Amino acid sequence: MDISGTYIFSAPPARVWELLMDPAVIAGCIPGCETLEPDGADRYRARLSVALAAITGTYDGTVQISDKVESESYRLTVEGQGKPGFAKGSVLVALRADGANTVVDVSGSVQTGGAIARLGQRLIGGVSKMMQDRFFACLQGKL
Repeated sequence: MDISGTYIFSAPPARVWELLMDPAVIAGCIPGCETLEPDGADRYRARLSVALAAITGTYDGTVQISDKVESESYRLTVEGQGKPGFAKGSVLVALRADGANTVVDVSGSVQTGGAIARLGQRLIGGVSKMMQDRFFACLQGKL
């Protein structure tokens, strides 16, 4: 399933980059994030509690930041496993200046398996988009 979104921040790209690279800020903005702990260079162990329709569960996984071009772009790769199934995905996050603002474009794909995948791609896609929107709204509020 493909995911995408565009978000506008009232700050220059360098400031938005700082937010996106700050693990404490990120952990506070990921919906359902219980822990986000360093596990190497640009790698983190995470635990998330996710409620998706009738399936509620906790996911343990990893988050890896790669292909970093400071204040411009990076790739985020996520893998998680829990009782309801698994989720893994990769997104490209690109920042570009637009006057005094920064536009953040997100594009990538997510795969799910297990009971959570049986809910259907439309429902999972909607929840993924909602979580992504909440994450970026939280970040916007940190400026």
